[in-house]
Amino acid sequence: MFRTLSIAGFVIVFVGIFIHLIIFRPKADQLFGADRRLRIFDPLRVLVFLLTLLFVPQKFTLVGVLRKLVYLLALLCFLVLLVTGFVPRLFLGKQIYGYWLMLHATAAPVFAACLAVLAVMWADNCRLNKNYWPWLQRILQRRTDDIGIPEKYELPRKLAFWIIMFLALPVILSIVLSMFPLFGTYWQELLAQFHRYCALALALVAIVHTYLMVLSGANLR
Repeated sequence: MFRTLSIAGFVIVFVGIFIHLIIFRPKADQLFGADRRLRIFDPLRVLVFLLTLLFVPQKFTLVGVLRKLVYLLALLCFLVLLVTGFVPRLFLGKQIYGYWLMLHATAAPVFAACLAVLAVMWADNCRLNKNYWPWLQRILQRRTDDIGIPEKYELPRKLAFWIIMFLALPVILSIVLSMFPLFGTYWQELLAQFHRYCALALALVAIVHTYLMVLSGANLR
């Protein structure tokens, strides 16, 4: 059941991203300019653009630098957890064991610590204020003169961020509680299943959030 849901979930997410790129893809002219030559090399330009997102711009403040470094470390740990957590079960049909388990257990606490830091550093920037609900302001008959226009992909990116933070709690607590001799065999297995399904949901939302971050230029200031 878990294997089927995982495959279906990843397929839906990646197909959805692919369809979004085709239908609502950001215009390449906005990234590389309308007067560029040899547009056949646009895929290479996109690859270079994605690689440059890993660097920290000099215009960032100290807080912005720390925020982006923590985010990149969290992204690296997420990739390790994604590979070690799902590859053995989806492609090998086995439980996590050996080096897979060692890498998974090593990256997990670092990822949890990065999420805690990002929750503090991004909480203010990811607030959902009245700018996102102009229709509600009109229903309440409040003035909307001071309401600004949110940036593109800003609302779904912030929603994905808070969903990740919400899902991180059961993912972390389920595996931590299973390490203590507090529960019998049945509850241990139940906690493991709960951890798997919550981790699957977190992984899918994190992939969408990463995609939205790339579309928005990974502005972490």
